[in-house]
Amino acid sequence: MALKRRFAIIGNRAPGSGNLNLNDLTGTGGRMDVIARAINSALFLSHGIRKDTQIVVHLMGNGPPRRVFLDGSDLKGVSPDERSISGHFKSLIKTPVPPIGRFQPVSAGIRQSGGDISQTLREWHDEGVKCYILDMNGEGITDSQIDDKCGFVLSDDIALEIGDGGGDYPVFPISLGKQWLQGHSCITIVHYHIDSQIQ
Repeated sequence: MALKRRFAIIGNRAPGSGNLNLNDLTGTGGRMDVIARAINSALFLSHGIRKDTQIVVHLMGNGPPRRVFLDGSDLKGVSPDERSISGHFKSLIKTPVPPIGRFQPVSAGIRQSGGDISQTLREWHDEGVKCYILDMNGEGITDSQIDDKCGFVLSDDIALEIGDGGGDYPVFPISLGKQWLQGHSCITIVHYHIDSQIQ
């Protein structure tokens, strides 16, 4: 049986409200290109979607923090290219940010809520999800046995500190090597490691 896996990515400058210029994802888009590539790596296969994976995108730019949940088990109508993925965000950030604790459906497999990474960690903790934070100085992933219910936290192009958002909820640092890798590459490596464990 495949392990249920979750990813949380923090878009430090990605707009949570207002407008998103699809022709400038790297600039005024707050590196939405990084977010879109992470979603691609988390959810899309060559000919399908990973049904065992969810990614939570934290939009921390303009306006109050907004979280967008994309669940591979229900996702429909989203193409894997950056522009298509970003187009869905362009539409939803024009809507009011739902209150924390309210999960508002957007489309098939996509819902949204308010809150930041601390709220996500709290929810994961309550659901029995063991949380790993990708950190160069953590325990090597090849030396680790990943729990059945697992969640991985990573950031966009701005480094994430170990203590960011952890609060009272434990996060376990895990390393993919001694080089800083791009987020979407990290997700691919994590998928490979977990897939290898369950074969």
